[in-house]
Amino acid sequence: MPTVDASPYSFTFDPESTALLVIDMQRDFVEPGGFGETLGNDVGKLQKVIPPLARLLGAARAAGLLVVHTREGHLPDLSDCPPAKLNRGAPSMRIGDPGPKGRILIRGEYGHDIVDDLKPLGDEPVIDKPGKGSFYATDLGELLAGKGVTSLIVTGVTTEVCVHTTVREANDRGFECLVVSDCVGSYFDEFQEAGLAMIAAQGGIFGWVAPSDKLIEVM
Repeated sequence: MPTVDASPYSFTFDPESTALLVIDMQRDFVEPGGFGETLGNDVGKLQKVIPPLARLLGAARAAGLLVVHTREGHLPDLSDCPPAKLNRGAPSMRIGDPGPKGRILIRGEYGHDIVDDLKPLGDEPVIDKPGKGSFYATDLGELLAGKGVTSLIVTGVTTEVCVHTTVREANDRGFECLVVSDCVGSYFDEFQEAGLAMIAAQGGIFGWVAPSDKLIEVM
């Protein structure tokens, strides 16, 4: 089975029971004019994730791995967006407000969808989630169980929020997770560094961390 040179130690996985999870690579987070930028963030930091993730996505597809994409967003009436989320922070525009890419983080809007360079193939599942974690209020757990998946290769944005929440959820559910260091991104350099360190700390308390080139080498 493939073995990746990872931190805190080597990560071995069976491609038949491993899925590549691509978290929230959406226009609203990654491109200018989206929700991420309304929060005052430099979206260029997230755009750096796209080229290595596109290469990894191609390698995973060629290797026959299950690829699952997620999108964070809400129903048009915002009935699945609690006030604690809707009113948090001080963006220039809030969830559901009109933006240059349509209503912000609303399912079906242009900004809610995944960037063109990482567009899902027709047979790749896309999980729409209302929260930060990919398992909360979704059928991701059932989907992975039905496919016999026990290991996850985790990518996407942002490292300290949706990626971290998903990895913690997955760890509690018994999945072994490899987080690909250059295929996850944060608006904050210090959060990126700390977020990756937390995953591999204490002997891999939440999982493993490795760069994409090391992973692609063994696929």
